[in-house]
Amino acid sequence: MGDGDRCEVVAGTHRGKVGVVADVKTSATGAVTITVVQDDGERFKTLAKNVRVVDG
Repeated sequence: MGDGDRCEVVAGTHRGKVGVVADVKTSATGAVTITVVQDDGERFKTLAKNVRVVDG
């Protein structure tokens, strides 16, 4: 998973939302977080483990 990949959130607070990965970071504790930008421009952060990459 990297910047520009299309993704769908499959678990957590933002379940069901889709968008494009904009930023991938690893926290000091080792958790990988990503920023997702939806088609309408809304941005949110979520854990990478809650997201899967989708085609197109």
